[in-house]
Amino acid sequence: MDTRPFYPHSFGEAKRNEDTERYVLSHSANIDCKNAIEKVIRENYDGYRLGKDIAKPVIEEFGFDRMKYVLSYMVQNFDYDGRISSNNKAWAKETFVPEDTVMDRDRRNEFLVNSSTGLVDLFINQYKQEFENLNLWDKTQVNPPKDMNFEGKVMVLKPEILNEQHKTRDEQLFYAFGGFGCDSDKGNKKVMGEFLTDGEKTNFYRFDFLGEAKIDLLPDWAKEKLAEKTKERKPSVLQQLKENKDQMKKGSLAPVIDKKQDKGER
Repeated sequence: MDTRPFYPHSFGEAKRNEDTERYVLSHSANIDCKNAIEKVIRENYDGYRLGKDIAKPVIEEFGFDRMKYVLSYMVQNFDYDGRISSNNKAWAKETFVPEDTVMDRDRRNEFLVNSSTGLVDLFINQYKQEFENLNLWDKTQVNPPKDMNFEGKVMVLKPEILNEQHKTRDEQLFYAFGGFGCDSDKGNKKVMGEFLTDGEKTNFYRFDFLGEAKIDLLPDWAKEKLAEKTKERKPSVLQQLKENKDQMKKGSLAPVIDKKQDKGER
């Protein structure tokens, strides 16, 4: 697997964020990915049909995210071409490839795949099948995040948030326990929590999630962990109620807990 970072942003943004080294490495990998796609198509087309399973070795070398980025840009440039299916045109529009002009030159064209659009369409179908084989969570398997409080729920991370080694169905599951991003009106804030698989604690932005995993679709091990987490949370709530009652007996009522503030402090 190519170890160069995948950086889906323009040179201008990289410069503003002092991240030009990652940009340069990623851009060079995009070009190599484009060349690999052209090569495998050229070597596996006999004039009548495209070879089977030829997308797999390119995916193994450059990863799903970079390949989709490169392929999507090619399709976006040939949106008018009838040899590309409407499904694949819609698929390509899911990926935003920002304008990247440096000294009047569009650097995106340096990784523009130069192969027959009809063959690229077939190649994309192979890519999509390989991605489907990962059996990742998708939007049909989650409760929509709009107007939802994430706290205490098993949330599903978008596939592109995870690196290639951890792009699995289990690793998408994230137990949210706090952070301002748990609130529905804080889309650009962080959600704190832990991966359900191993308990590793970290944080993500609210918009990094597809939604809440539907309980009936969770594997048994995940349901058990959720039950444990739910049980662990109850004592703290009961303890707070007890403290409030104790203060009431002493004549001083404790203030009502501000849930937003409470989550932000965890």
